[in-house]
Amino acid sequence: MSSKKIVITGGPGTGKTSLINELIKRNYICLEEISRQVILDARKEGIEQLFLTNPLLFSERLLESRMAQFQEANKIEKPFVFIDRGVPDVLAYMDYANESYPKNFKDACQVCRYDQVFVLAPWQDIFTSDSERYENFDQAVQIHEQLLNTYKKHQYNLINIPFDTIENRVDYLIDTLNKL
Repeated sequence: MSSKKIVITGGPGTGKTSLINELIKRNYICLEEISRQVILDARKEGIEQLFLTNPLLFSERLLESRMAQFQEANKIEKPFVFIDRGVPDVLAYMDYANESYPKNFKDACQVCRYDQVFVLAPWQDIFTSDSERYENFDQAVQIHEQLLNTYKKHQYNLINIPFDTIENRVDYLIDTLNKL
């Protein structure tokens, strides 16, 4: 028995990390967002914003890590494993930045198929920037639209998580999954 792989996606600052943290608190297995680690690793190499400096290199590193995360999820034997962003997010960000990428990026989306995708929409009330998040709210909205387009292009049924407290958002997510 392998777990159902559940992606939580959305533009920057939509509450994904808070949702994942609440799921962890409730003893669910979660694989956390890895782009911050790629950013921090690049900073150790002296590159302040790798995605802005070399989007393809950043995205290649991210794609490799997300594919490894997918394989890790395959080994987990629980009903669900929640993943903060999936492989299609890499393509969505590249498309948002109007950058080209090799065919293996699209191939990875076919190899790494998730069981369900939940989306958190941009929410101005909770949006903040930090040292790893350089986007403003308008850019977050544009990225969100690109994420929706990319996941739909790869034939995913997207379920929106409504604005609410983090506890109620997690309740909605779990209730919805149990009804599928």
